[in-house]
Amino acid sequence: MREMCWKMWKLTRRDAGMVTSEYAMGIIAAVGFAAVLYAVVTSGQVSAELQAIVKRALSARM
Repeated sequence: MREMCWKMWKLTRRDAGMVTSEYAMGIIAAVGFAAVLYAVVTSGQVSAELQAIVKRALSARM
């Protein structure tokens, strides 16, 4: 009987996922990372480099 109660207790107490506050922190972190990535990609230096890469790729001979 004790073993069955222990198994039931373990089943009801296991952590099946994130709670709302963890979701909120995850979303805030993802939005922050996206904002930093957007700022880097749209900066003048990086934008010029990306355009140069695309131009080289489109003008490459096959």
